[in-house]
Amino acid sequence: MSAPTHIPPHPATRRGVETRLPWWALVLPALAFAALLLVILNPADAHATGGDPAVGRLFEQVQQIVLNQGS
Repeated sequence: MSAPTHIPPHPATRRGVETRLPWWALVLPALAFAALLLVILNPADAHATGGDPAVGRLFEQVQQIVLNQGS
């Protein structure tokens, strides 16, 4: 006895439907990426506003650990 075969229906075609992103959906992530890349490449230009000096020392130690791991 053979099992009945089911033919899947054709996928519906969506004609005339366009998905467009607003301009800021592409520009803002690109700007954020560029800003973070500049901070990583030149951390001396990234000035913290106030705060505890211990936090700065902690970030320096983390940076040294990361840089030493890559070597």
